[in-house]
Order: sequence, then C-alpha cells, then structure tokens
Amino acid sequence: MSYCVNCGVELDGSLKECPLCNTPVYNPRNPAEGVEESPFPEKKGQVEKVKRKDFGILLTVVLVAAGITCGLLNLFVFKGAAWSLFVIGACLIVWVLFIPVVIYSNLSIYTSLLLDGISIGVYLYLITFALRTDAWFFGLALPVTILAVCVAEAFTLCVKKLPCTFLTTSLYIFTAVGILCIGLEILIDWYLHGAVQLVWSAVVLTVCVIIDITLITLLSMTRLRNAVRRRLHF
Repeated sequence: MSYCVNCGVELDGSLKECPLCNTPVYNPRNPAEGVEESPFPEKKGQVEKVKRKDFGILLTVVLVAAGITCGLLNLFVFKGAAWSLFVIGACLIVWVLFIPVVIYSNLSIYTSLLLDGISIGVYLYLITFALRTDAWFFGLALPVTILAVCVAEAFTLCVKKLPCTFLTTSLYIFTAVGILCIGLEILIDWYLHGAVQLVWSAVVLTVCVIIDITLITLLSMTRLRNAVRRRLHF
C-alpha cells in the first residue's frame, strides 16, 4: 500500500494521481509516462585510462619544450655560459630512462641499459662544451661510463640466464661491486698519474672475495644452505 507524498492519503495501487490533491503518483520501480527521469546516471561509469603512448607524447613534448626554451634563453638572454647544455642533457637522460616505462614497453633490458649509458655519455660530452675542454671526458668520464654499462649488462645477464636465488643474487652483486671498484681506481689512477696503484679498491675487492667464497661454499653444500635458509627465513 502506498501513500500520497503531498497529503498522506492512502492510495490504491492502480491510481496515477492522488484523488484528494491531484499529486501525480510516482513509482520509482515503474516510472509513469510523462514523469521526468532522474538526472543522475543509472549505471556506474569508469574514467578512461590514460594510454602509455599518450603519456609518452606528453613527456616528450614537455622535455623538448624545456630543452628548447632553456637553449633560447641561453642564446639570447643569459649569454655568460653554456648552462643550457646541462638542462638539455638532463632532459635527454630523463627521456631515455622513461622509454621502457611509457614509450616502448617491449624494449629489452639489455638495450635499455645500453641506451641509458649512451644518454649519460652524451650528457657528459655536452658538459665539455661548457667547460671548453674534453680531455677529462675521453680520459676518464667515457671509460668510466663504458665500465659501468658493461658491469650492469653482465650483472643483468647473470640474473636472467643463471639460477637466481637470494644467495646467487648476492654473489652476483658482490662480484659486480668488486669488479666495478677495481676498474674505477685503475681508470682514475691512470688518468691522474699515468700509473696504477691499487689502494681502497683492493680493500673492497678483498671483502667482496671473502663474501663470494662464503656464498659459493653455502651454495655447494646443500645441508648447510638449507640450514641457513631456515634460520634467515629466505
């Protein structure tokens, strides 16, 4: 049984308006003809998801605009030094870093690391124009960048192609750190002094070798490895 919303009189189910005050009878489950529909949507909608391509275009436009704007300011307004090269190089690095995320998600990690290294190398080379010398770039910056990229590629290859557990990943990490530190000190000493004398990297390498030997021993002894896993919960 229903009642009039205006005067409260009891209504018969077949009535379309109140017999007392002529107020239209409205059934929300069966709206009468001529009754205005609700302005609110009956179905829940979803906001359209932003595509990676659209975000990539937006990111590219913003970075290109930032680089061009800073370049023009440096060329016509602030002419004291080539500071815009730092901004342009940074924009390039950010764009390259975001390629596998928002632009081309199918890019292999090896290619991505190589592109990261190239973008860093280009950024460092742009700095040579601001400093008006490139001796430090070819003598130290470029070799260090190549070394870092090679170590990163080798580490990624080990993680992808070889058994990957907590112990093996730790083994790869400490090995990469030892090789990287040795390479850095060799390159720095050769650039500064023209000779190589290992000091701090030898200490780091010694620690890494001790840890690597320990990890290899754990990996080669099943019972010992299982005991360590149970106690360390990994």
